[in-house]
Formats: sequence, C-alpha cells, structure tokens
Amino acid sequence: MRKVIAHSRKAGGGVAEIGARPGGDGARGPEGSAASAFDPALALPKKRSLAIAGHRTSITLEDAFWRELKATAEEQGRTVAALVAEIDAARGPASLSAAIRVWLLGQSKARVVASPPEA
Repeated sequence: MRKVIAHSRKAGGGVAEIGARPGGDGARGPEGSAASAFDPALALPKKRSLAIAGHRTSITLEDAFWRELKATAEEQGRTVAALVAEIDAARGPASLSAAIRVWLLGQSKARVVASPPEA
C-alpha cells in the first residue's frame, strides 16, 4: 500500500501520514471518516468503449463511477450503453465523462433525499 505523506507548514514543520490513526496501523482513518471510506483503487481511471447512437465511443471514468453506472443501469433494467446514450442526449456542452459523473451525483443525492432518516 502506498503511504501518502503531508508536510506541515506550521512552525516546527513535521510530517504526518494522511489517514493515520494514533496507535493504529496508519492504513485508514477513524471508523466512519472519509479516509476509511476511500479506496485508492476506485480512483484509477478506466477507459471503456461503448456503442452510443450507432457508433463506438471511448469514455474514461474512474472505476468507482463505472461501478455505480453499472449498478444504476441494472437497477433500471437497462444496459450501461442505453443509460449512457440517455445521458449523452441530454448533456449539452459538457464532456460525456463529466455529464456521467454529474448525473450519477444527482442520482446519489436523490436517493439520500428519498430515504427516510434512520432512528
């Protein structure tokens, strides 16, 4: 695992591992924190080709977005290509990759709003 190091600009300098936990193994932050939910492998970009509107197009997205796109398409009973074609038709001047990311964010936010708070 690659360690991320941050240098402090405060007086005294110092070096700290990002996500390090006092007394912990340094691999993850406190439970429930953003650091504990971050998987660097999901941030790696992946390029895939899809047939959209009758032609092949390559799209580069981080693996986390590909996974979410696939899960959303399956929930809706569609293929990833069909879902991307719908996003493509509505995207305007934005790049297709950006439009997919923003669309997925909107879907995620809609799910949060629609789900009742836990007691």
